[in-house]
Amino acid sequence: MYFFTSAAVKRRPGEPPLDLGSIPWLGYALEFGKDAASFLTRMKEKHGDIFTVLVGGRYVTVLLDPHSYDMVVWEPRTRLDFHAYATFLMERIFDVQLPHYSPSEEKSKMKPTLLHKELQALTEAMYTNLHTVLLGDTMEAGSGWHEMGLLEFSYSFLLRAGYLTLYGVEAPPHTPESQAQDRVHSADVFHTFRQLDLLLPKLARGSLSVGDKDQVCRVKGHLWNLLSPARLATRAHRSKWLESYLLHLEEMGVSEEMQARALVLQLWATQGNMGPAAFWVLLFLLRTPEALAAVRGELEPMLLQVEQPISQMTALPQKVLDSMPVLDSVLSESLRLTAAPFITREVVVDMALPMADGREFTLRCGDRLLLFPFLSPQKDPEIYTDPEVFKYNRFLNPDGSEKKDFYKDGKRLKNYSMPWGAGHNQCLGRGYAISSIKQFVFLVLARFDLELISPDVEMPLFDLSRCRRSEVMWHLHSHQASSFGPSSICNQCFPPQGPVWLLELQPFCPHSSQQEGERRKEGKNLFLSHWSQFSHMILLTA
Repeated sequence: MYFFTSAAVKRRPGEPPLDLGSIPWLGYALEFGKDAASFLTRMKEKHGDIFTVLVGGRYVTVLLDPHSYDMVVWEPRTRLDFHAYATFLMERIFDVQLPHYSPSEEKSKMKPTLLHKELQALTEAMYTNLHTVLLGDTMEAGSGWHEMGLLEFSYSFLLRAGYLTLYGVEAPPHTPESQAQDRVHSADVFHTFRQLDLLLPKLARGSLSVGDKDQVCRVKGHLWNLLSPARLATRAHRSKWLESYLLHLEEMGVSEEMQARALVLQLWATQGNMGPAAFWVLLFLLRTPEALAAVRGELEPMLLQVEQPISQMTALPQKVLDSMPVLDSVLSESLRLTAAPFITREVVVDMALPMADGREFTLRCGDRLLLFPFLSPQKDPEIYTDPEVFKYNRFLNPDGSEKKDFYKDGKRLKNYSMPWGAGHNQCLGRGYAISSIKQFVFLVLARFDLELISPDVEMPLFDLSRCRRSEVMWHLHSHQASSFGPSSICNQCFPPQGPVWLLELQPFCPHSSQQEGERRKEGKNLFLSHWSQFSHMILLTA
């Protein structure tokens, strides 16, 4: 048992190095919260790849040896448990309380709905719904230039299409009018969800102001109404995933009110990261002409073999999705550079943790164990040459096949990049997420030609604190044209008609108003901040 006093806690034999910091009880809470990546890098240089730090009254053992990660992620929950922390987040952020909740049981029920034929059905529905919202919105907007933030562009279209895919569309008959209703309804869901999404950091920290609390109550209430079982019951083509999840909640005796709250949580869990991930993919492509040319060069011969024009395609053939090694590498590299989830486990019993190099450390019951793959392996210079640099072909072999051989300490790594987690709690929906992002990028590159207004501007820094900012202004614009060049693709695949869009990377801020316009006229910088705990990319004003 630990007593949180100013006196040093006595180490037991075999425990990792202990660092209490200089502030009683708080320890390193302020430094950890300010910039976890920099803090953990400094601790690793000081103590090695395993150490224990005091963070706000909790003792957190940090493991940064990727060869040893499997010792943690496959450990049974009787020794290392994730459920307690997941339940805490469910209750604190989303007000969800489920009786007899078992994440393992829930996963076993949901897994079949995200694999094989069901995954194929989700992929096909996602393509249809991306067509509905992405191309439908642009056609409604008419010709001419239109301005929209790149993050909002990526986030809104992917979440809206994902919502329609999982939660259903307007009931038949399916007409242009019903598709227009889907666009309006999904836009309402997104804009309401985004208001909550922007407040998640404060919700997680428990630092909401009085005004924030009122807004959270209003936004949650509206979302619970939009995603209530009664309203969803009227929607058509609901996914097997949704049907299975609702049945699971009913079998647990969950009330309809709590079911609505759980469905809002699932909207965040299933859709909250795809849009930001696609944002980074597009940004890297726009910033790296050779990467954009390589992706387009990969898609061009495939599309020449497609019998239908893209505007008439009801699905992207699976053989096309499975034959994009360059885009796969671009996505993997983007996630390596930007995906920064913490993998946490609660230590349930006193236990020994064997390391891959033969060492063994003792962990205490009640402590928390933390893995941070963003530092190692994803940013480890021994594993990746120039780890801070985007290299679109980093995950490609010379023959064009996927590169999987990465080494540390002369040993081949199993876990060389972990954007989807690993082990028992690896993301079940990663196949759906990957196919959705690829389809979105495909449609954007096929229907729009994107350019940077200021090509000489520096790339935004990846700021992993929750409030620090990197001072960069971005503008992007696009125009519809033959997307792979003026004459390299036939007009049947890439018809030249259609609206012109102006995309600008700008703040997605609920307070955006006349003041923001004045700031932009004055030429003040806009700022990019990456909130690492939930892998969300958030744009903030100065």
